[in-house]
Formats: sequence, structure tokens, C-alpha cells
Amino acid sequence: MSLKIRLARGGAKKRPFYRIVIADARSPRDGRFIEKIGSFDPMVAKDSDKRVVLDVERAKHWLSVGAQATDRVERFLADAGLLKRETRNNPEKAVPGKKAQERAAEKAKKAEAAASAE
Repeated sequence: MSLKIRLARGGAKKRPFYRIVIADARSPRDGRFIEKIGSFDPMVAKDSDKRVVLDVERAKHWLSVGAQATDRVERFLADAGLLKRETRNNPEKAVPGKKAQERAAEKAKKAEAAASAE
């Protein structure tokens, strides 16, 4: 049985509230879970202590048993000092698309022609 440490959504429409749970990877997102080890309230200010509440001892236990954390929960565990998370870097993401590069080349060509005409 592969275990996941993940978020289960609760709360009303447009007012999310998440529980940090241990669940079987095959169970539904908001469905059956094994244990609740914390909560995450994205509506609270980022510097508040109540934004992420986590039972560190239980999280350590489940990580030692082999549970895999999702990306978002991995951030919370890294902030708590339980995991070492590498920051991701995708420099190609900032490169404009093909059409945008063509438009920029056209614009530069027009500017160059206008500058040489003067």
C-alpha cells in the first residue's frame, strides 16, 4: 500500500480549508484517509501561526514508514525542518513563445530602420 501525505479540501465555495492527511494513494482526494496530522488555511495571513498547523511527531513517523508527500505538503514539511526540498528552477519558462519572438524581431527591425533613416 503506497501512502501519501496530502491535502484534503474542506470549507465552503471560495473559502478553502485543507486538512493534511495520510491516505492511500488510490483513495479519492476528499475521501477516506488514515490519519489527520494537521491543517492548512490559505485564507489566513501568511505570517500567522494558524495558517499551517502540523503534528511534527506524527509526520516524522509517517515519513519513516515510507509515506510520500505531495509538492505542497513537502513545502510545509520543509518549513517545519523535516525534509530538505530543492528549489525548482526552470529558466526556459520565462522565454517568450515563437510568435512573440517574431513580433519582437519585427519591432526591432522597424526601430533600426527608423534610426538609420534619421
